[in-house]
Amino acid sequence: MNTSTANAAKQPTNWAALSIVISVFFFWGFVAASNSILIPLFKEKLSLSQTQAQLVDMAFYFAYFVGSVIYLLVGQAMGQDPMNKVGYKNGVVWGLLISAIGTLLFYPAAQMESYPIMLSGLFIVGLGFSLQQTAAQPFAIALGDPSTGAQRLNLAGGLNNFGTTIGPVIVSFAIFGALSDDAAANASIQSVQTPYLVLGGVFILVAMLFWFSKLPKIVSDEKIEKGFGALKYPQLSFGMLAIFLYVGVEVSMASNLGEYLRVKEGLDSSQISHYVSLFWASLMVGRWSAAVAAFNPSKTWAMILKVIVPFIAFAVFIIVNMMRGSDVSDLYDYVICIAVMIVANFLSKDKPARQLLIFALMGVAFITVGLLASGKVTLYCFIAGGLCCSVLWPCIFSLGISGLGKYTAQGSAFLIAMIMGGAVVPVLQGYVADKIGIKESYFVAIICFAYLAWYGIKVKKVLQAQGLDFESTGSVKAGH
Repeated sequence: MNTSTANAAKQPTNWAALSIVISVFFFWGFVAASNSILIPLFKEKLSLSQTQAQLVDMAFYFAYFVGSVIYLLVGQAMGQDPMNKVGYKNGVVWGLLISAIGTLLFYPAAQMESYPIMLSGLFIVGLGFSLQQTAAQPFAIALGDPSTGAQRLNLAGGLNNFGTTIGPVIVSFAIFGALSDDAAANASIQSVQTPYLVLGGVFILVAMLFWFSKLPKIVSDEKIEKGFGALKYPQLSFGMLAIFLYVGVEVSMASNLGEYLRVKEGLDSSQISHYVSLFWASLMVGRWSAAVAAFNPSKTWAMILKVIVPFIAFAVFIIVNMMRGSDVSDLYDYVICIAVMIVANFLSKDKPARQLLIFALMGVAFITVGLLASGKVTLYCFIAGGLCCSVLWPCIFSLGISGLGKYTAQGSAFLIAMIMGGAVVPVLQGYVADKIGIKESYFVAIICFAYLAWYGIKVKKVLQAQGLDFESTGSVKAGH
């Protein structure tokens, strides 16, 4: 990516600016994971089917698709990146303010017990997040050497997953309060008003922080290619479906977990937060490990940290949930699943196609065992889906846009639009759950992971045919 800071490639990471920019990554995860608490609450209080309850995710993630399409069309009309007009800093500010409007809709929606208005609020929040992502991700890459941009995104991803870990805990506490047996019965739809009003206020405060911060002015000077030439590259076209299914399976496994716990474990909506939190913490476990490289440790220390950091992330999950008052003693054995992920991480050798294949196959294995087993084993395996998803986004994204040249920006926009998988797959699994059962519905996850494994094999061959080499290093590099 070209920027107005011509010497950015020769400068060290601007840690002061980066610490402010990546703060919004936390909120993306916080809200997305908190939807998993809203789904069983809305289902119970509004008498919804599992399919209808999954419209929470559809409203939120479909907004990413709409936002990306609008952005893409505006770019086509202007002939340049729209962010070039406003700058990345202002793009984040406007995105935060749009999201704040969405959270404020929760007050009248809850007062009227209107599910459509609540969904509209989530859609607007997601629309704001779409703009924030479009601005913040290239902003983070531009705040230092471009060759280490992916490491900064992994670091930001670790903060994002800290948000996904504590989001369900905090929102559950704000809605239900205690973990008593009658907490869910005593809660009402109006219970969502205060936490989302507070969240809206925080969005506004962070927007003010961005506005008054002396962040470097960075804009893109890349021209937008007319037409959609990026689609002629199979690594992108196959990669779009991969992003669609990756986001879809990640969100779907978490969003249907509450119903699984209700049906199979006899838990109500006030008692599921630490299980949902562990699913999202599983992504944090993998991404914190991947973020180690951002600090440039020696080879020996890198290997040591790849073993230690995942357990530190798990300890963070334990501490946060114990502070909430949850009894997490039944989840200590989950370290076995984490150990499996660590082995998979070493086997992948930080090569994106190889890592994608191994982690996707690990997903097929975990979910298959979960379907065949029962009780604690099934629960662990379904939650471990988060471990399998943890590193897939950077793998798919980097492989999907590799070799696109002048179509790189356009290809990125297409991939971001495919986040809408989070709107479709959860509803599909909810429909399957209504038809054949919630446990059996996790078969949908196997189909998604199987395609992702196939993409890991296919994209390697496609890129090699184009003269691109990614096996010799941990990143994709052109061979010509």
